[in-house]
Amino acid sequence: MTEYEMTIGIECHVQLATRTKLFSPADNDARHKSPNSVVDPVDFGLPGMLPVLNTRAIELAVIAGKAMNAKIANVSRFDRKHYFYPDLPNGYQITQMYHPTILEGAIDVPMENGQSVTVRIHHAHIEMDAGKLSHYGEYSLVDLNRAGTPLIEIVSEPDMHSPQEAKAYAAELHKRMTYAGVTFGDLYHGNMRFDVNISVAPKGATQLGKRAEIKNLNSFRSVERAAEYEFKRQVALLEKGEKIIQETRGWDDAKGKTSSQRSKEDAQDYRYMPDPDIPPIVLTNEQIAELQADMPKLPPYYREKWSSLALDKSVTDSLLAHQSYAVLIANIQDSAGDAIAKRVAHWFASGVATDEETAEVASNFVPEGYIELAKMVDADELSSTAAKEVFNELLTNNKTPREIAEAKNLLQVSDEDAIAAIVDEVLDDPASAKAVSDFRAGNEKVIGFLVGQIMKKSQGKANPALAQKLIRERL
Repeated sequence: MTEYEMTIGIECHVQLATRTKLFSPADNDARHKSPNSVVDPVDFGLPGMLPVLNTRAIELAVIAGKAMNAKIANVSRFDRKHYFYPDLPNGYQITQMYHPTILEGAIDVPMENGQSVTVRIHHAHIEMDAGKLSHYGEYSLVDLNRAGTPLIEIVSEPDMHSPQEAKAYAAELHKRMTYAGVTFGDLYHGNMRFDVNISVAPKGATQLGKRAEIKNLNSFRSVERAAEYEFKRQVALLEKGEKIIQETRGWDDAKGKTSSQRSKEDAQDYRYMPDPDIPPIVLTNEQIAELQADMPKLPPYYREKWSSLALDKSVTDSLLAHQSYAVLIANIQDSAGDAIAKRVAHWFASGVATDEETAEVASNFVPEGYIELAKMVDADELSSTAAKEVFNELLTNNKTPREIAEAKNLLQVSDEDAIAAIVDEVLDDPASAKAVSDFRAGNEKVIGFLVGQIMKKSQGKANPALAQKLIRERL
């Protein structure tokens, strides 16, 4: 049986986080808005309406280029793509076919096995988004809220060869774009969407197979599952001696299958022409450097910084899922050192807040509070369980860790004389006689029962490690 290899390239549409649309003054945030409520005559394509370029979209594109280690063109231009979009009244899409703003780049994508894959970026062009159609049986309704939203379309080279690599690339690209402040990154509302191009060929072949493009995937898991399914589908056709058709396919997440939508057009089918209404974008090297100078730190910076913490990849990934977590841990590392930062990192990585809650609690991420809490644990003032309780409380109020611990009666007793008195009381108790005898006979497990009795008598305040030490000394 012939062995096959898949080759994957991804086109990622990134909605830019501007206040207004690419060519009109309409509100660019359509989330939770009524259909056709954030539109302008320019978005309706009314006669005589001229586009006015949003310069903030250009600035964000330049910043996005830096996040992909890409070159920025000093001169770029807009073109008209003549393709019938039923949800784009102009009758064409304004895009950058021949002279994109973002040129070649590359990103290193970390994999689960600790290795990395370099994915080259062919280019990324700025364009306007289309609207949205909602289908209801025999008719469809159009919503133009999204029409004219500024996008960059990031086109990768076909450098991925497994569904896992495709998923990891999509996730890394999402992190970089959101960390850079280029997009809100809300996958549910389509702030980033992935078109996955997949082809299959026998291993060792010098020519790629015919590709199928799976459109509009809006989750990393969907990228992986769609690639898995499409690889199996194409291999099955080749094994039967059938040919692969170059086409656009849709993904049904519930069924876990792709289905044919239309044959894939070539560039000439779109009848590109320079847009006569929009002048060229001219950027000097100084302007590019100034725009990119203050860009926030990106995930690779944090991965390198945390290498001395020896964190599991799952912990690192959990922290990087929330930019506010990453910034906080880095600040703690700078202020209090690796040991404290590692302890706090594990608290944050254990799932303290969902995506929706993160923005609300992030204002309480003050390094000093978490540093103090970690030091209290190191000083045996709090058990690990009590510290987690204080930590969760610390996320949502402005009290100090000590104030929270005192209010909840969580402070541990580490006074050796005080605990020794309780230890003696427990060991002399007839109820402990059998456990004491068993321990002296070599049954180490019963020490847990004795520690439990001490914790009970101390109302949970005794330092269990110290209690165990004293038990061993006496027995």
